[in-house]
Amino acid sequence: MRTIHGLTALSTLLAACGAASPDAEQTRWLKGNTHTHTLWSDGDGAPEQVAAWYADNGYQFLVLSDHNTYQDHERWFPVAEDGVGRLKPSEVDALITRFGAQSVDLRGEPGDREMRLRTLDELKAQVEVTPTGGAGGFLLLPGEEVTSSFQGKPVHINAVNTDGVLPALERASIVELMTDTMRSIEEAGAASGRPVFGHLNHPNFGWGVTWEEVAAVKEDRFFEVYNGHRSTRNEGDSEHPSTEDLWDRALARRLGELGGLPLLYGVATDDAHHYYGNLTSPTGRGWVMVRATSLDRDAVTEAMNRGDFYASSGVTLKDLEVSDEAYRLEVEADEGVTYRIRFIGTRQLDGALGTVGEELAATDGPAAEYRFKGDELYVRAQVTSSRLHPKPYLEGDREMAWTQPATPSAR
Repeated sequence: MRTIHGLTALSTLLAACGAASPDAEQTRWLKGNTHTHTLWSDGDGAPEQVAAWYADNGYQFLVLSDHNTYQDHERWFPVAEDGVGRLKPSEVDALITRFGAQSVDLRGEPGDREMRLRTLDELKAQVEVTPTGGAGGFLLLPGEEVTSSFQGKPVHINAVNTDGVLPALERASIVELMTDTMRSIEEAGAASGRPVFGHLNHPNFGWGVTWEEVAAVKEDRFFEVYNGHRSTRNEGDSEHPSTEDLWDRALARRLGELGGLPLLYGVATDDAHHYYGNLTSPTGRGWVMVRATSLDRDAVTEAMNRGDFYASSGVTLKDLEVSDEAYRLEVEADEGVTYRIRFIGTRQLDGALGTVGEELAATDGPAAEYRFKGDELYVRAQVTSSRLHPKPYLEGDREMAWTQPATPSAR
């Protein structure tokens, strides 16, 4: 098992999706957010301000995933001189202070001014930083939140590393809508010659997508197990499973009942819309840690397609290893903070599903190992910290991490 910078290659996990791990000596771990909004859609921050926040706060990559749009054309946004709208004069002044007057284009007379929104190419020139010495750097990945609905139920899917806008579709069912949207993302990648992927956003938002529908769409390989927007109902309710429970139900059905469909990977995101103190969906709630060969749009996308990442709302892993025999992990522990590591999975016993999302083992401490028995359909890990999240989705939330499901090779 190869190790680089304290993290070990996820060989079993990668083999499960038919991909070989790159040479670990040539990889690094990158922090990123794949779901973010700006004034290009329904966010309240200018795109350069949003990108700069992530670059300033230890992220290496970001997707500006505005609804049904791609930042490649001219668009002017009204300045709310009365202080009621989303772009206020004080915010324009802050952009001038940060980026210079030459970087802020305004037109119109006082009381009726507009500001031109920066395109993706302009933003890349403005905020991207090339890594030096194998460290640092900041990258903007292109993307879009393809925003559709079926009979009033929201179906939102992020397209990552695409090169232009993809239209929202209308179909006769949610399964067809998800399937064809995911296929349109793959077709866009084939046309551009670039790796791409789509991830289903906030399935519990508006109770839009059920676990049965998630399980049925073989083209869907990613979904948000954690979304930082407070309206997305990660926790479920008495009639709907939490997103983590949804994950286990969908995995069990895909692997145990539907002919071995691909693993479903869990993503954590901010879904940030608010940059001026509104705690409905601020920055810094959830992210992914991706092990990639370089800070490059294609390398990051390829790593996520391999499943070579984990999701986090505050916990960082020091070591992670999936071998033929065991699933092991160690937390980068902070002084005075305690951790609980749970291995979660579903077994197949005598040809039937066992308890879905069963706790297979649990450890109080910064390191744990689960040894495969051979009857597990999949195993994943959840880490919960004793430290409260500084910007909680729900009051009392603890910082957490979620690793990707692995299928034991002994099955």
